[in-house]
Amino acid sequence: MSLNDPAQVNSSASDQNLSAPQTPSGTFPDLVCFAHLHWDFVWQRPQHLLSRFAQHGRVLYVEDPFVHPDQVEPHLEIKERQNGVKVVVAHLPFGLTWQDSDAEQSRLLAEYFEKENFTQYIFWYYTPMALNKSRNFRPVLTIYDCMDELASFKFAPAGLREREQELFKKADLVFTGGYTIYESKKLQHHDAHPFPSSIDKDHFGLARQPMDDPADQAGIAHPRIGFFGVVDERLDIELLRQLADAHPEWQFVIIGPVVKISHDVLPRQENIHYLGGKDYLQLPSYLHGWDVATLLFADNESTKYISPTKTPEYLAAGRPVVSTPIRDVVRPYGDLNLVQIAATADEFGRAIEKALVQTQDADWRRRTDEYLATISWDLTWQQMRDLMLNRLQAKTAVLATETTDSSLVSAS
Repeated sequence: MSLNDPAQVNSSASDQNLSAPQTPSGTFPDLVCFAHLHWDFVWQRPQHLLSRFAQHGRVLYVEDPFVHPDQVEPHLEIKERQNGVKVVVAHLPFGLTWQDSDAEQSRLLAEYFEKENFTQYIFWYYTPMALNKSRNFRPVLTIYDCMDELASFKFAPAGLREREQELFKKADLVFTGGYTIYESKKLQHHDAHPFPSSIDKDHFGLARQPMDDPADQAGIAHPRIGFFGVVDERLDIELLRQLADAHPEWQFVIIGPVVKISHDVLPRQENIHYLGGKDYLQLPSYLHGWDVATLLFADNESTKYISPTKTPEYLAAGRPVVSTPIRDVVRPYGDLNLVQIAATADEFGRAIEKALVQTQDADWRRRTDEYLATISWDLTWQQMRDLMLNRLQAKTAVLATETTDSSLVSAS
């Protein structure tokens, strides 16, 4: 069970009202990330970026708390991950008020920071709701990596928009997960930067090589039309239903966990195969066995600002791609004629028919690879890191000037 509520933490909940220490030029402080997504759920933007930051300093990934159905002494669980990230989960007893829950989490974090000597740290937010347990700390830098318009998602917590406005006031830098959401957030923060979905080309490029078909996919006939990702309110289940009905000769392979929607609403035609969630390392082997990859996203509030990471991942795997008209897919992938865009079931079906022979198009593959050569998670991480170091150095210079001025005033 997760706790998300706009209630504020009492100012006495944390003793971390520390002045920001100076950061030497070129060094990188510890990084503390507050996230609404479980680290072990789906490997996506936070995992790509924070795993890279962890190669240069300590990284804590603070998840929403786990609430026990019975009484338990509040404590932190620290889970080590092979990439160097430490996942932090507060365990709390059932029945706490929102205020008490946030206060307990703040207290536990303060104790952990003192124990592990976290005195110089960056706060990195994926959810503004985490302000309730962190606003009394004093990070040297505050980053808001706005990967989604969370307020548009199903079951969004009350007060999220208000907390986001508070986070805009605190944040030194705002990063966005795409260009469409950047156009909105740049109006709300003076130092916003777009960082759309990127790619681990070497990993997904494995799908272009000979690979064994996974056991649960091996028995599915061709042509295979695939989709991987979280199956939630963003998936256009009616489009999937219509395509399966209109094309019984195609097999639709859906990979990903089903969340926030009932399994009962999913179409159940014989040519639709739900294989469940898969480990990130397994994805190339599934992609290798697909004939066409799709982005079956609905046109609703939850998809207005998304920038699907799977777009370049599909292309890096060498799969032709058909997508509904998601703005951050149309621009740039549709405009560059790297991905086919289709709005209706009839259009989507015709686009799939074209895509089924697209792997023979040498010009499409060349242009795709030329574009993919311009993006990577390594490059995204480096650009973010440079912006952060520049801002840290600027803040250090301002702090030094203020200290000098204060000394002069005292001396006079």
